[in-house]
Amino acid sequence: MTSATSVPNKSEKPKAKSRSRRSKKDVEYRFQSVRAVQAGRSYFVTACPLRLVPEVLTFAPADLPPDLRAQRLLNKGRIPQIAKYLSANPSSYVLSAITASVDADHREVRFEECGPLHDGARVGQLVIPAGARILVNDGQHRREAIAAALRLRPELADESIPLVLFLDAGLVRNQQTFADLNRHAIRPATSLNVLYDHRDPVARLARRVASEVCPFDGLTELERSSLSNRSSKMFTLSAIHQATVALLRQKPEVVDDQEEQLVLEFWGIVGELVRDWGFVSEQHTASDLRRDYVHVHAVALHALGMVGGELMARHPTDWQPRLRRLKGLDWRRDNKLWIGRAIRNGKISKAGPSLVLTANVLRDAVGLELGATERALEETLPKEDRVAA
Repeated sequence: MTSATSVPNKSEKPKAKSRSRRSKKDVEYRFQSVRAVQAGRSYFVTACPLRLVPEVLTFAPADLPPDLRAQRLLNKGRIPQIAKYLSANPSSYVLSAITASVDADHREVRFEECGPLHDGARVGQLVIPAGARILVNDGQHRREAIAAALRLRPELADESIPLVLFLDAGLVRNQQTFADLNRHAIRPATSLNVLYDHRDPVARLARRVASEVCPFDGLTELERSSLSNRSSKMFTLSAIHQATVALLRQKPEVVDDQEEQLVLEFWGIVGELVRDWGFVSEQHTASDLRRDYVHVHAVALHALGMVGGELMARHPTDWQPRLRRLKGLDWRRDNKLWIGRAIRNGKISKAGPSLVLTANVLRDAVGLELGATERALEETLPKEDRVAA
């Protein structure tokens, strides 16, 4: 296993029982590394102990103008999330490699080769003076999160993260490295993340809804987070997940058996009440429903989850009969009731006000009183189109 250690410079003479600290310029870091070539440029791959990450990796200060940086500004809101992930999953976390550039005179950095590999790469020790800066090109949030996680779980200190190092070729090259690393980065679709996330209890529950509750079973798109006009699916897994989070009224760290059964029961009842969901056939396709009805769109599913959560909280003993009042609700897109709510400018809208105004129709139907925010939004609609709740 590769490692990184700090050792005295070879030119330093040992001093017996000296209590003075060595200067950084007299210390060097040694990384067990593989040297290879990419685009004619040498780079080094090593494993950096987590305890060394906050010490050896750095990035440009926030007050430096953008044209003098080679990184985006640090988003401090992301740090606690990543740190919590690391500290909460010490036996199963995964961290991708950090890419950085060594900002030092190339003559001060040396590679002490031990031998070749079969593909032409070289194995050895990369020796970097401790006074050199190692500037992060990609991974500054991981760097900060590691520092925070170590304060929570010091035992992570001797674990490691892959580190890819380039010899610095100046600001322009570093900026180009950042641009190239992010050029083709595409975030996976939310549905796919929900499908593959086995840590999130709501993701697990959403998968159960999609596979066990009629009519979600067989009509849920598991990979994409949007549906094409010709898609044979009615729902996306990401929309079911979002609506289930709304139903639970939070994104809990744990979902107990009782909550899980309530969620399955709720969506089961909703599946019975929205009769059109069960009419998908060769003659009446999912694309027909999307064209003609509001209830197959994410804004309606989210609103159903939101109102269901409120209903269970305010009426824990009789939420089922109240929910059944939705039976017979006219979900057709040409129903004037949805204009200015789920439909704006002739198109389905998922914006925040549209969600609340769509939910207001459902609140009115099941007998829930509107709050101040909901009432204020109703005031934005023509008087004859407002709900009475």
